[in-house]
Amino acid sequence: MTFKYNRLTSLTNPSALETPDNTVYFEQENKRPKLNYPMLADEVKGSFGNVAEDAHLPSTAFIQTAVYRTGAAYMLGNRKGLPPKKTDRHNGKTGRLKRKRQKIRKSPEAQGVISGAVFLIILFCFIPVPFLRCFVEEQCPAFPHDEFVELIGSLLAICCMIFLGFADDVLNLRWRHKLLLPTMASLPLLMVYFTNFGNTTVVVPKPFRVLLGMHLDLGILYYVYMGMLAVFCTNAINILAGINGIEAGQSLVIAASIIVFNIVELNGDYRDDHIFSLYFMIPFFFTTLGLFYHNWYPSRVFVGDTFCYFAGMTFAVVGIVGHFSKTMLLFFIPQVLNFLYSLPQLFHIVPCPRHRLPRLNPSTGKLEMSYSKFKTKSLSALGTNILKAVKVLRIVDVRSGRDEDGEYTECNNMTLINFIIKLIGPTHERNLTLLLLLIQVLGSVIAFSIRYQLVRLFYDV
Repeated sequence: MTFKYNRLTSLTNPSALETPDNTVYFEQENKRPKLNYPMLADEVKGSFGNVAEDAHLPSTAFIQTAVYRTGAAYMLGNRKGLPPKKTDRHNGKTGRLKRKRQKIRKSPEAQGVISGAVFLIILFCFIPVPFLRCFVEEQCPAFPHDEFVELIGSLLAICCMIFLGFADDVLNLRWRHKLLLPTMASLPLLMVYFTNFGNTTVVVPKPFRVLLGMHLDLGILYYVYMGMLAVFCTNAINILAGINGIEAGQSLVIAASIIVFNIVELNGDYRDDHIFSLYFMIPFFFTTLGLFYHNWYPSRVFVGDTFCYFAGMTFAVVGIVGHFSKTMLLFFIPQVLNFLYSLPQLFHIVPCPRHRLPRLNPSTGKLEMSYSKFKTKSLSALGTNILKAVKVLRIVDVRSGRDEDGEYTECNNMTLINFIIKLIGPTHERNLTLLLLLIQVLGSVIAFSIRYQLVRLFYDV
């Protein structure tokens, strides 16, 4: 059955479809209205060609605009009196689909913003606590403005990173923008370091002291290093992600490792720096613990890029202001390995898809390696040599073949998650997350061994 109403106003005024002298075309098949676009386009061309010429518009552009506007008008008008779609919720196909949709549980995304907001609220309320002694004049001869600026500057950097991370979740930014965001968010932190400390001198490791001496002043390069540290920490967690519980889980292990390190060092020469680190790490650990509970498999929420940026910037803050950035990087051993393994794709030497998550096999319910497929001739000479090398080393699964588009090459996406699947084979998501968190714990054990044992080979302790 076909309905036809005629009037030019329907092209520009969707609400005019309420009366029968307006224009809309649709066919009712199996009691489901459907737009007949070819018929509508012909009628628009025949009826309104003169209008298009008078308006000095190309005929095709005018027709396209008219069709789109009429389609939108139909969708609005169908709610206001046009023949509705009848649904049998119990027997028909539509009813079965409706019941199926009701069974699908949708998980909210970007819930890292809630964890970050609770973290900020806790620390905003905590701001006066370190300075309570200054409320009694006899116990505080001078207000510690430098400590206050450190606290406020650190909170500002983390707050900026949460905001920019949420913007990434909403706007789905490109990778080049993701490198710029942590750099901008770290500027308040770098200014705090410049005004309060300004020390850019580092102790040279023993093997290089013959060439460089005992100490080396890096100057502006030290600030470049700190800015790059903030970029690395935020993106290192972001690229080792994609399965339930892994983002919050790895952040929990790193935070617990830093807390243990701070407690051990409370009796050392830098007690105040480690107390400052604990101000941030303890609230971060418990807010992340709550998020991890809901993000664990099967996930009821997804953390989003907001949490990855928030966690990374928090680690960068305590590492820079607490003066233990090298030790903090030791707790990122799995993230460093994942970064090195991903370098060919991150720098687009090998084609890199936007998402490199492992692939779920519906028949087995297990995760398998995901692949990147591309034309062989599109690969550069450097990319070809890299794929040959990793294929010989058997750390990447590389395949070649021919299809209707010509010769193609595909390789597994270069992430630590896919590499673990390559070693152990397809596995359940929960088991894979447990294995990756175990690797993270093992990395922290190695970090403590390096910090308190092997460090004697490089520094005087």
